[in-house]
Amino acid sequence: MTLSRILALGVAVGALAQSGAALAQQAPAIDMAAAEARAAATVKQMTADEKVVLTHGIMPLPGFPGATPPADAIPGAGYVPGIARLGVPALKETDASLGVSWVMGLRKDGATALPSGLAQAATWNPDVLYRGGATIGSEARAKGFNVLLAGGVNLMRDPRNGRTFEYLAEDPLLSGVLVGAAIRGVQSNHIISTIKHFALNGQETGRKYVDVKIGEPAARESDLLAFQIGIEQGQPASVMCAYNRVHGKQACDSDWLLNKVLKQSWGWKGFVMSDWGAVPSVEAALNGLDQQSGEQLDPAVFFGDKLKDKAASDPAYAARLDDMNKRILTAIYAAGIDKNPATPGGAIDVQKGALVAEEAAKQGIVLLRNKGNALPMAKTAKSIAVIGGFADTGVLSGAGSSQVHGEGGPAATRSLGGDGPFAALMSQQYHRSVPLKAIKALAPNATVTFRDGRYITDAVEKARQADVAIVFANEWRMEGADQPDLSLPDGQDALIAAVAAANPNTIVVLQTGGPVMMPWLDKTAAVIEAWYPGARGGEAIASVLFGDTNPGGRLPVTFPASLDQLPRPKLDGSDWVEPNFAGDAAPGKDQLHADYDIEGSDVGYRWFARKGQKALFPFGYGLSYTSFASSGLKVAGLKASFSVSNTGKVAGDDVAQVYLVSRNGETRQRLVGFQRVSLAAGASQKVSVTIDPRLLADWKDGSWTMPAGDYAFALGRNAEDLGPQVKVRMAAKTWK
Repeated sequence: MTLSRILALGVAVGALAQSGAALAQQAPAIDMAAAEARAAATVKQMTADEKVVLTHGIMPLPGFPGATPPADAIPGAGYVPGIARLGVPALKETDASLGVSWVMGLRKDGATALPSGLAQAATWNPDVLYRGGATIGSEARAKGFNVLLAGGVNLMRDPRNGRTFEYLAEDPLLSGVLVGAAIRGVQSNHIISTIKHFALNGQETGRKYVDVKIGEPAARESDLLAFQIGIEQGQPASVMCAYNRVHGKQACDSDWLLNKVLKQSWGWKGFVMSDWGAVPSVEAALNGLDQQSGEQLDPAVFFGDKLKDKAASDPAYAARLDDMNKRILTAIYAAGIDKNPATPGGAIDVQKGALVAEEAAKQGIVLLRNKGNALPMAKTAKSIAVIGGFADTGVLSGAGSSQVHGEGGPAATRSLGGDGPFAALMSQQYHRSVPLKAIKALAPNATVTFRDGRYITDAVEKARQADVAIVFANEWRMEGADQPDLSLPDGQDALIAAVAAANPNTIVVLQTGGPVMMPWLDKTAAVIEAWYPGARGGEAIASVLFGDTNPGGRLPVTFPASLDQLPRPKLDGSDWVEPNFAGDAAPGKDQLHADYDIEGSDVGYRWFARKGQKALFPFGYGLSYTSFASSGLKVAGLKASFSVSNTGKVAGDDVAQVYLVSRNGETRQRLVGFQRVSLAAGASQKVSVTIDPRLLADWKDGSWTMPAGDYAFALGRNAEDLGPQVKVRMAAKTWK
């Protein structure tokens, strides 16, 4: 969603106490056809005034200028009035993909904070995403919300993107499958989920005006394919369009994106809501936008009286207005929010939510380095020095509209300084899960000391005295601003290097919102990537460190060895656009372009394969405390089968990965199948995956086209470590 809503809280005053309702029962499969027919019948009963009720909404924040929240509104992202005469409920909207947004504590309540999107994606496990979606959907419902602005699925085209932590991966198959599972989980609670931000929303720098250049084939084979798979598998009732421009048009005003691709090519029946403050004019209705969200943040309320007047005088607008209402009502009926109203006042199972978050964190932690089997740590270690990262206080979370906190709010808040109107909002915040406490609990006989890392000399002395040094290193990200580079801030690279020099048994725990550089890597004994690990992140980290959990996470994004390896070594606009948290226009905005035609559809590991580059850590990479072997790959048509064996001495999880590696002799690397497998020591399992033909094809002249020829496939430990190739002859095929 948008940081603009979070920034709006800075002028909000007062608070409304809200509690939750009982967990919803799982909804039946969505029947869009029946819902659409019912919606069409309702539209025929609507008056001219009623037809512009559902097409626009406000930010219902106490004291926020522009609108007074109705009595039934809940402080959150949005409110769209209902139509009582027709039995149409109001839409009560909350952020976001990682849980029910904290909104600075205005509701005086808390919610389960799931690990970041990248952490969840690193599980490579749709079941984890489904359970997370079901959990946060149930909590949203319990608080009285019936729309959850979840489903972030933009591909990581640039690892410096400030919202990378919210999204899932750089690959359309992995992203689409996982977001589909999350959306199914959310909507199992009789509430609407979005999928967002449609589309090509790749950076926060100049996010309201950066113009993305990309050819349709490249877009269809990458970012749009992630959305398409997610929509097919998750059936979200709503799509949220993006801030950025595409081919010169705002994404929320793009006839190509909203009409031609989403509604016509894909035949999608739900409604498109705008991002907050992303509607340029009433003409956006003709270009496919169905609902104006957070209208106070736009120049005008375009989808109220202005739209009604247009419909009264122009048949094109009249027909479009009917369609807008039909689509919104289709979503309401498909999700069943009219027959299963969400009512605030019930209880939330805090412990159940915490366990879901903890399991997601455990499965998403990635072991990047383990020299001499430094991990797992023996619980008999006599002395452990824990250094840095606020490890004595909590675990890091990302900022912006996706910020979630449990009861009591953040464990710690670190201000970025400044005296502007938004200074208090721009702060690092930590969840109430303490790694130091969790480490002490699993090593009760050890002497565990802590140093905050502000003084390298002090940290080095304590590390030298200990058997093991554990350095927690944090890289914080937020909506509204990108990273200037991929270093660790606050001198943490120097801290790690100095501690590792003093104690060769140094373990680094990274809490990052995306890829980072590691100039100290070879000096360390072990490194784990914990991402932003959520409500029980401290416990999850300790569980992996001591071997109660065998790490099975795999990287969902490439960690580059240098910025020079990227398609755009210099982030578009970073040299002249000042960080602008509200995302408003700046001088020279019409000259800011992002050229995605450089890499086209070869995003992430595909770009590295095309250029013959070696990453610091490749897509799909991850170590384990045991060993695995995959063998016997067979491909018949669009089915691939093989065996996975645990060849080590302890149980663990592997992620089986199948890649297309070439087509007719040309390098064409692409993930075409994956499955997470849990195996006891010495056990084997047969795995079979179905290959989506779009992953083998090109988008050409309005259709998917697979040329006849030899297609080579391989099993991969990751995108760079591939096994023997299996060649299969494929017939030519073309389809829409």
